[in-house]
Amino acid sequence: MSHTVATARKKKAKPVLTAPQPPAHCSGNTEDREHRIAVAAYYRAERRGFLGGDPVVDWLEAEAEVDARLNSELH
Repeated sequence: MSHTVATARKKKAKPVLTAPQPPAHCSGNTEDREHRIAVAAYYRAERRGFLGGDPVVDWLEAEAEVDARLNSELH
């Protein structure tokens, strides 16, 4: 392997993934929020008998549902 190829490979940095931040309306208890989302996503999958569907879609829909509920509790 040439020095140029090795140097080029060495310089490629992998992107750093960061966890999404909770919406500003959350009380700061992210563990509680994430637990609520996990439970809601589980029940979504359970309602369809755990067949088909997409766990990511379940999570995102549950997240929107939980955030809307948290937002309404604050207002």
